[in-house]
Amino acid sequence: MRVGVDVGGTFTDLVALAENGTIEVRKVVTTPDDPAVGLFRALDALSPVPVDVLIHGTTIATNALLERRGARIALVTTKGFEDLLWLRRQDRAALYDLTRDHPPPLVARSDVVAVAERTGPDGVLEPLGEDEVVRVVAAVRALAPAPEALAVALLFAFRHAEHERRLVAALHEALPDVPVVASHQVLPVFRELERTSTTTVEAYLRPKVSAYLGRLEREVRARGIGLLRVMTSSGGTLPPGPAATRAASLALSGPAGGVVGARLVGTAVGLRELLTLDMGGTSADASLVTGGTPLGDGGGSVAGLVVALPAVLIETVSAGGGSIARVDDGGALKVGPESAGAVPGPACYGRGGDRPTVTDACLALRWLDAQHRLADAVRLDRDAGEVALRSLGSVGGKTDPAAIAAGVVAVAAAVMARALKRVSVARGLDPRQMALLPFGGAGPLFGCQLAEALGMRTIVIPPHPGALSALGLASAAERVDLLASFHRSLDGLSSRDLGNAFAPLLAEGRSQVPDGTVWPYADCRFAGQGYEVTVPITGDDPQRIGDAFLVEHRARFGHAGSDRSVEIVNLRVVALREGPLPRFADPRRVVQRPGASRPITVRGVRVSASVWALDELAAGVTIAGPAILAGRNATALVEPGWRGTVHPCGAVLVEHT
Repeated sequence: MRVGVDVGGTFTDLVALAENGTIEVRKVVTTPDDPAVGLFRALDALSPVPVDVLIHGTTIATNALLERRGARIALVTTKGFEDLLWLRRQDRAALYDLTRDHPPPLVARSDVVAVAERTGPDGVLEPLGEDEVVRVVAAVRALAPAPEALAVALLFAFRHAEHERRLVAALHEALPDVPVVASHQVLPVFRELERTSTTTVEAYLRPKVSAYLGRLEREVRARGIGLLRVMTSSGGTLPPGPAATRAASLALSGPAGGVVGARLVGTAVGLRELLTLDMGGTSADASLVTGGTPLGDGGGSVAGLVVALPAVLIETVSAGGGSIARVDDGGALKVGPESAGAVPGPACYGRGGDRPTVTDACLALRWLDAQHRLADAVRLDRDAGEVALRSLGSVGGKTDPAAIAAGVVAVAAAVMARALKRVSVARGLDPRQMALLPFGGAGPLFGCQLAEALGMRTIVIPPHPGALSALGLASAAERVDLLASFHRSLDGLSSRDLGNAFAPLLAEGRSQVPDGTVWPYADCRFAGQGYEVTVPITGDDPQRIGDAFLVEHRARFGHAGSDRSVEIVNLRVVALREGPLPRFADPRRVVQRPGASRPITVRGVRVSASVWALDELAAGVTIAGPAILAGRNATALVEPGWRGTVHPCGAVLVEHT
């Protein structure tokens, strides 16, 4: 039995995957003060079967960055580069908004300690003397309050790490209880801002993440669970020990599980090009699966902070079910970024919330059923939701709760549509050639509206849509990502040179993931270009790497200047062992007709919608919109002009008629 647990902002989802592929789902309310409490409550609700592997998707790192609740850190860096994190790349937070600023760095300027040393691309330019090491250690010890973690990021340490190693050793000896994070271990590739910022993020998160995972592992062992693994931002899993020392790689832990689950559903229905949208309680995460593989992004940011580690491409916006609606000073309707979260939750949850949310709006439009029980026996109170919506006053000259609700869902849909365009159109990909896969508790309610906004004609409503992230966790592969700097032109590069450069990375990958598969990649660019494209390597011929780069560059950017020389800047190796495949087909799916009908409001029009049991639909059943598909962990809406067909795996393929 493999169990995936995804701790979200409102609900904690659990999926148990048995050895034969059968699926069991549980959902409980998240416990924000201690996420582990909700995790074990979900486990307690599971059938009494021994759990061999528990895979956890955690928001502990994400929340620490968003809320600025990590460790107090100090940064040790090369003299003359103390202001690097403040200078950034001299880009604006928002191009046309002069009032917007980047979030401040995680380290105070007074806690940056300069080191008199210097290396260049070809070696040492200014030696690091022993007296300087002693001085730096003393300067760090003199900081008050004392730092809880240290980041060491020296110039060109990705190529020449000896100075960093000496400083790390001296700091470890002087401050044995303080974690010391070295940039050559966290991100051994070029670009000073990205490497330094990622190193400070790792130092900032490591104490909190390490403490949480240590406590969780002890509790897991006490309960007799075989193994604990943690999802990383790249869509793979690590044991808790390595995960605790790669805290920055957990920044997108939970959302990555959803993309893995979406890929599995896409494979089951035979679709390899997918736009995915995970709409949960506090946010919506847009991502993309192309060629049957989640699209990666190695240069992203989290909470406005540069974190240049391998990660699944995810664009997060504040448009979750709990996102709070408000009218700004100019009279415009806004949704988010503030969320009602799990406590007190939307007004309609009856748990003390009194501010209008997207969930309250969906209930007012009768997309949701007030009699339909949610997790932990939460029942929806439509009257409370409508009272909260009326508190917005007049929206577009209308005071009726249904009209206000229509405005709220329209704004939320517009926010999510922009996120979907940023992960597709902005990358040169045409969403009209893809299928939309919305999931999460609220995502399938917005599928038709979002698909029409992007000109898409196919929607995939997955099995167990409200727990797809947890399903992705339960099925996730073991994965380790390794990087190394290798700045060489393809002109004159021999197969032997390339093989020798990859050899240590391939060996390390095989040692960390025994019985797994290792996949080599190269970050390539035109000579002097300011960005790279990652391409897979097949064989050992450098010319084939160049050809693959030109194809990918043309697909991504619309051109490929074949007359320009191509260079490799970084080497990557992914070592992974695939997880088990779920068995989506369920013989208990026998429902072939709707159970009832009810009036709902769609785009301002009152219509009668048939109501179907989403989790029990028989294969081959066709469903004409308007229709509500009510499941145990999510609800879907098939709007007028759309028709759904139930796939044998349990997914509903919705097509525009």
